[in-house]
Amino acid sequence: MNKLVLKLAVPSILANITIPLVGLVDTAIVGHISDASAIGGIAVGTMLFDLLYWNFGFLRVGTSGMTAQAYGREHETGVYHGCADLLRQSLVIAALATLLIWALQWFFVTAVLACVPCSAEVAHFARHYFFIRIWAAPATLGLMALKGWFIGMQDTISPMLTDIVVNVVNMIASYGLAVYTPLGAIGVAYGTVIAQMTGLALAALILLTRYRHIVLPVPSYGCRQLIREAVHSDLVTLNANLFIRSLCFMVVYVGFTSLASQYGDTELAISSIIMKLFMVFSYFIDGFAFAGEALVGRYIGELSLSGKEHGKRLLNRCVWVLLVWSVGLGVVFSLMYWWGGEGCIRLMTNDVDVLAAAHPYMGWLIAMPVASALPFIWDGIFIGATAGREIRNAMIWAAVGFVAAYVALYSLWGMQALYTAYFMHLAARILYLTIKWPSVFKKIIA
Repeated sequence: MNKLVLKLAVPSILANITIPLVGLVDTAIVGHISDASAIGGIAVGTMLFDLLYWNFGFLRVGTSGMTAQAYGREHETGVYHGCADLLRQSLVIAALATLLIWALQWFFVTAVLACVPCSAEVAHFARHYFFIRIWAAPATLGLMALKGWFIGMQDTISPMLTDIVVNVVNMIASYGLAVYTPLGAIGVAYGTVIAQMTGLALAALILLTRYRHIVLPVPSYGCRQLIREAVHSDLVTLNANLFIRSLCFMVVYVGFTSLASQYGDTELAISSIIMKLFMVFSYFIDGFAFAGEALVGRYIGELSLSGKEHGKRLLNRCVWVLLVWSVGLGVVFSLMYWWGGEGCIRLMTNDVDVLAAAHPYMGWLIAMPVASALPFIWDGIFIGATAGREIRNAMIWAAVGFVAAYVALYSLWGMQALYTAYFMHLAARILYLTIKWPSVFKKIIA
């Protein structure tokens, strides 16, 4: 079981590690060839897409859990009709989501920029960046669906290759267009579009070579029938719950940054650095969460084939192995931050005021990996179990806990109340999902 977990987790971790390089390279390119307004425009433009695509994360998450269960039911026979159906439905939903984004793009960017305090020059560059990069929406959403499907098929190598190619092409294309063409700084937007399209082409190539026997021949459905099949599928019901979950995540993570900004530039800088260091841990734990999605879904799908008692033991062991790996990884990272956390902060800033003001928050940084390990891995387990309602409710309670804790404590503790509220949201997720798992497990094996 440990080998299976690592086989699925390690490629996802390697892919995740490349993700922050893209933003760093884009900022570095613009920072060397343009002015501060372009740097700010890139930051705001990137935030616009983070806000936009975060809400469509269900395309990957929902597809992976349901495909993993279909794979578990079908892999012994070698006939993957259910898996093929889910891929088709997910891609249709991605196409419909793209049309929705394109239809509402002007309203979205106008509304968000109206709420973001920035100069006219920054807003102009961000808007220009957004309206170029939005043409990559079909590729971005299509890749979400395809990566979720690959993970459900117990294949984390293909998403890893796709992510690495996207990130490498993005760096090369952005640099080339920004430095060696008249486009200048805005070339990084075109570079991102090229990279996303390249990633989609690679994913399609993998699909038509490694999975040719599953996806071909394509059923000769009419467009209307394809849409009807997708809209009325179980995948839509699951995705609706996951969409609400994404909105609640936005309450916590966007709320954290927005509230931190009210305490001044120094406190905002500290919070930004601490959250970036925490993201390093999240890239690792996410790999194990992806493994949880794939393996839990697979073993649930196999329950009817392997015998109830054997399947029950296998699923139970899988969950325990995932929990042990996650907690162990959390402890390792907490020890690393305890030993080298201040050094990491010094690598990210040499501002004396920020370094001095960081000390009261070091305990939060050290505790974050241990506290967040279980919520991350429980998410993967519940996604594999396609327990959409429980995932949704856990995040609703987490968002409520975050808001309630901050409102109750901010007048007493100031900035410390914000970190307390963040940990309250983690505690709510742990408590709710841990309590709910026995009933979900019982329903699965019934």
